[in-house]
Amino acid sequence: MIIGSIKEDLTLEKRVSITPESAKNIIGLGLKVCIEKNYASHLGISDSDYEKVGVEIKDSTIEVMNSSNLIIKVNCPSDNEINTFKEKTILIGMLNPSKNKNQITKIIKKNIKIFSLELLPRITRAQSMDVLSSQSNLAGYRAVVDCVAEFEKAVPMMMTAAGTVPAAKILIIGAGVAGLQAIATAKRLGAIVSATDVRAASKEQVESLGGKFLTVEQTEDMETAGGYAKEASEDYKKKQAEMMKDALKKNDIVICTALIPGKPAPRILTEDLVKSMKPGSIIYDLAAEQGGNSAFSESGKINIVQGIKVIGVKNLMNSLPLTASSLYAKNLFSFIRNLYSRDKKDFNVNLEDEIILKSLIKEV
Repeated sequence: MIIGSIKEDLTLEKRVSITPESAKNIIGLGLKVCIEKNYASHLGISDSDYEKVGVEIKDSTIEVMNSSNLIIKVNCPSDNEINTFKEKTILIGMLNPSKNKNQITKIIKKNIKIFSLELLPRITRAQSMDVLSSQSNLAGYRAVVDCVAEFEKAVPMMMTAAGTVPAAKILIIGAGVAGLQAIATAKRLGAIVSATDVRAASKEQVESLGGKFLTVEQTEDMETAGGYAKEASEDYKKKQAEMMKDALKKNDIVICTALIPGKPAPRILTEDLVKSMKPGSIIYDLAAEQGGNSAFSESGKINIVQGIKVIGVKNLMNSLPLTASSLYAKNLFSFIRNLYSRDKKDFNVNLEDEIILKSLIKEV
């Protein structure tokens, strides 16, 4: 059985699905690996680095597709790539089925089994495959680094002969994986950090990292069975807006990370709330590609509103492609190891396995 991977469109995506390390591990399972020529040369990884561990290099996308039983990618295939798929292939990637319905439908019609790793269940056995956590962790770190680069003041408190420089105040909206890493990174840089989340259970996690948790009084359960946040009621949103109004006036940087799986990002910062911040403040919206948590947020743009920078993030992992690729490739290897049966020497789509069942796309 052969696992293949083709080059991504570098204008959109710099990550790769297979590294030499992950290729070696896949081959160790008894599988073969092939990739397209110059697959990761943009990351400084040569074809010879892959060949040293036993990977076969193909000259074109079509050659990889024709040779492979299973294809792994980062993003959903383009229409041209879909046309090159042969029937009964397996496809694995971060395919964003809610956004790519047309492409997914075309792929299913070609009798191809599709696994989208964003759909993995939140269970212990799936942790090593959890692409959302591995990539979000990096996103939270990078968000703080970018904000500090844009912020025109020092972040930590500094006591000098000329006077004391106060510490910057950073508010994190959403205390999931990205939010928690943002808290940890901001604290390491010496900022005063606060955070808010609709899930009451996140309070302990925020405080364990040294952040102050901002709460909204509530009686409803705002957490799904899978551990994700769910959409808030109108009553909750009103209370949240009141709390935000006070918090935003005090903070220099706001990092937005709130997402609801399968739905547009919740709009938390209205136009009036944004304008209530001090000139020179920054809003960094990690949810911009899903619609944004903040007003004035546009994916890939920096909008300045009354002296406030509203940064809409796009393709953030392209800022850390080597590290992101390394983690993503390890996630993929863990999934493949679970899918492959050494005894049968075939991929076992066992629907009694919760990991397989939840990540398999049957229809859109």
